[in-house]
Amino acid sequence: MTLLRSLLFMAFALAAAVLAGRADAFETRARNAWVYDITTGTVLLDKGGDEPVPPASMSKLMTVNMLFEALRDGRVSLEDRFAVSTRAKDMGGSTMFLNETDRPTVEDLIKGIVVLSGNDACVVVAEGLAGTEEDFARKMNERAKALGMDHSTFANASGWPHPNQRMSMSDLGHLAVRLITEFPEYYGYFAIQEFPFDNRAPDNRHNRNPLLKLGIGADGLKTGHTEEAGFGLVGSAMQGGRRIVFAVSGLESDRQRAEEAERIVSWAFREFVQKTVAKAGTRIADAPVWMGAKSQVGLVVQDDLTLLLPSLAQDNLKAEVSYASPIEAPVAAGSEVARMTIEIPGHEPVIVPLVAEEAVAKGGFATRIKTAFGILSTRAMSEFAN
Repeated sequence: MTLLRSLLFMAFALAAAVLAGRADAFETRARNAWVYDITTGTVLLDKGGDEPVPPASMSKLMTVNMLFEALRDGRVSLEDRFAVSTRAKDMGGSTMFLNETDRPTVEDLIKGIVVLSGNDACVVVAEGLAGTEEDFARKMNERAKALGMDHSTFANASGWPHPNQRMSMSDLGHLAVRLITEFPEYYGYFAIQEFPFDNRAPDNRHNRNPLLKLGIGADGLKTGHTEEAGFGLVGSAMQGGRRIVFAVSGLESDRQRAEEAERIVSWAFREFVQKTVAKAGTRIADAPVWMGAKSQVGLVVQDDLTLLLPSLAQDNLKAEVSYASPIEAPVAAGSEVARMTIEIPGHEPVIVPLVAEEAVAKGGFATRIKTAFGILSTRAMSEFAN
């Protein structure tokens, strides 16, 4: 009695219950790209997302993560001041223009990294937290491994070009999700549009994130550029209760980066619709029960089913409920006894567990006699037919 039974039906009532696994219709000029809907946990686009590539200043997000963790753990406070070494002062590229007599606060350094992309600020943080930048890089690698960032390695705190400074777009995206969800009290720093630190560089006070001024819900995170890496951006935006993050690299100019980032945000919110398609406890189907006090049990979704639907694909969905038929008693209420697979052409299916609506105990003596009699009757009819 272990026959796998499938019920195939058109999912009219579940028209929104589909997970968008691929988005082949969207073409990006980025060499590598990864787009993710945080609200529903949906990968919307993956173009070489796991490939380790030079991250440039986008890897500063890992330095910021290390600093946020130190703040959360109480090892430092926003008011603490760090010393500035000659090594930090001599950093090239984007800087806060720090010198050895400065004692910037941790909050100054956060803004210096996030808004000004200060390479000097990154070295100050690294030395302040670990003694040397080399030791800090080792700690970055250890932490990345613990966080499941399997496609990232670090040689420095700033993203300065180095053969061992590599990150994938998916790792950067997941890191962005962590910064947003784990450190909401600090995430607001990423939306700051200018930071005139001590008025030392009036022309270097503006955030390089091109999306912040567009009024499209963008509020982070970090740009990056080197000759090897091209132009890249880790971004996030929120509209109508949905939040997305994305990471792109390998673009040819800052203008192309700005255009592509805006295209991605527009596409992600325009082409996908979030809907709650079944409330917790909604009965999807019924399944027969073997040797139970009841002959069948309802199959329900345990939690609210809120998923993402490609907006142009609502009429082409199918759903299939599968379970071992009949389900053997006893059946515990809330136990997973079936699965629903929702399919749409061109996209990955979503698999939803279904649980027993109520408990079904084993049947008593009368049930066993009735079941046995039914089996004998079936056999007799079969022999008679032969």
